[in-house]
Amino acid sequence: MKEILETIILNLVDDKNAVDIKETDNNKSITFEVKVAEKDMGKVIGRQGKLAKSIRTVMKSVAGKERKKVNVEFIEE
Repeated sequence: MKEILETIILNLVDDKNAVDIKETDNNKSITFEVKVAEKDMGKVIGRQGKLAKSIRTVMKSVAGKERKKVNVEFIEE
């Protein structure tokens, strides 16, 4: 699941070296903390947060197959 998120994020940003994704796995939920460079934050979030919402939707559908809940947080570096 982390690989899918990583692929999406890396295709959006310019500074690929600044991308860091931490995964916290509980019994029924997974939290991803996505850190990107400050200049790339707007590209990941999108206008009015639409792109971030779309990323979360994709990740929720992937997690649904594994019967887990997922939360994606975007953190500025």
